Amino acid sequence: MPIPGEKPDPLAVPSETSPVRRRLAAQYVRDARDRLISTTGTRPAFDLELLRQFAQTRISASLVILLLVCTVGFLSSLWTGAKTAGAWTASVLVIHLIIISTCRKFLNETVTEAAIRKWRLRFIMLDLFYGLAWMFILIHPVYFDKSSSTFMLFVMLLVVAVSSMMASSLPMAVYAATIPVTLAIALDFILQATLRDYILAAMAVTAECYFALLAYRLYSTTLQTLVARAEKDALIGELEQAKAISDEARSRAEAANISKSRFLAQMSHELRTPLNAILGFSEVMKSEVFGEHSVPAYKEYSADIHNSGVHLLGLINEILDLSRIEAGRYELNEESISLAALVEDCHHLLKLRATNRGIIIHELFERELPRIWADERAVRQICLNLLSNAIKFTPPGGEIWLKVGWTASGGQYMSCKDSGPGIPEEEIPIVLASFGQGSNSIKSAEQGAGLGLPIAKSLVDLHGGTFTLKSKLRIGTEIIVTFPPERVVAAMAPMDAPPTQPQAEREPDARAERPSILKKPLFHLGT
Repeated sequence: MPIPGEKPDPLAVPSETSPVRRRLAAQYVRDARDRLISTTGTRPAFDLELLRQFAQTRISASLVILLLVCTVGFLSSLWTGAKTAGAWTASVLVIHLIIISTCRKFLNETVTEAAIRKWRLRFIMLDLFYGLAWMFILIHPVYFDKSSSTFMLFVMLLVVAVSSMMASSLPMAVYAATIPVTLAIALDFILQATLRDYILAAMAVTAECYFALLAYRLYSTTLQTLVARAEKDALIGELEQAKAISDEARSRAEAANISKSRFLAQMSHELRTPLNAILGFSEVMKSEVFGEHSVPAYKEYSADIHNSGVHLLGLINEILDLSRIEAGRYELNEESISLAALVEDCHHLLKLRATNRGIIIHELFERELPRIWADERAVRQICLNLLSNAIKFTPPGGEIWLKVGWTASGGQYMSCKDSGPGIPEEEIPIVLASFGQGSNSIKSAEQGAGLGLPIAKSLVDLHGGTFTLKSKLRIGTEIIVTFPPERVVAAMAPMDAPPTQPQAEREPDARAERPSILKKPLFHLGT
């Protein structure tokens, strides 16, 4: 049980999320190592990036600092004199030039983690000299009056604000550049021993605290941005690695699928050759073509052999069909077919089997449905699979409803609904998977290979349709197959009659009395 207030251990992650656990563990170890070798408590890579931002900011603001120094030097000459102001301006410009050249040198060099501390100390010392130079010019006036005090406070606020913004990525440099100026101005005001000067001293100290807090907030924001960027880069790296692994696994799966297709194609030939002989000879023995069996049981055995061979041949054909569909080699031989007539034909083929089990099949077809553009063999296999599956799992005395009609979008649908035991909701993905069988299928005496529904669904997908399975326990199962409106064949509009010609221009022709033969089809694919 975790202790209240204690920071959770990143390693304490459930084992179910092993990739996340490994990533958090690696990040935790990396952060601990970086804290041990860092002097600021952050990663060395972050320290280096903060120093780079500090140097880039100082270089980009060099012209602003130059203008500020020249302006303050000119105005301060009114109190200190031209020589003193000129000397101060020259010294500050020299320090500024040294800072800029140091920043350029830092950006041009390849800095190691061991040299980060030296460069940080160097920048802090240069900013300290920069702040001391500003302190000298602000406390140098020969006499003090209201205008000089206001000028001193204004310049101090300007220097503190500019230094805080430029050096926000290095907080110690902010303190080194602003604290000497603020303390000197505040002490200078306090020595005047007037209420007004006390107030100005308090304002100077308050402004220093405000800008120091603002610089720290900017530093925290910059650091959080760097952390977020590092996490994003790490995540991108993990995604690229996962994509590479996925591509490799996909190539292996494709190679394995090709090998599987070749194996099935070869084995189908090897299995069908002896299987045809078994079916042929068992049919002859079962029919007693060459005479009756001396032992009556032999006829029953021959029938069992023939039925088993037929079942094995059907299983081989289903496996080959599924493998061709998965490999993308199943080609549709599309033509114009009547969905209602095809479903009715399948009903007649399986009516005897349903009658033997005492099952009643109802037909609910909408009238005058146009034809659809589809593969007749594939649609027939879909219907036979659905209907035989319904007959298999419907108890004796049950009912099955076959429906064909329009969809709301203008397509056509085929529905097969039974009054069987139904399928649990959690087992629906299982029965739609290859070789998948639900609990009711396992308990049934007529167990199949679990390929009927997956093949039917794959064939529907090849036609661009939808395959929907609805089921409730102890109520029944309904499977709805829809074909899109693009596959509905609509009749073309009648052709316009040619303009009539004058009687004089007409020439008698025996062929004119014959009906013309249209070369164009009388239907087109609906949109």
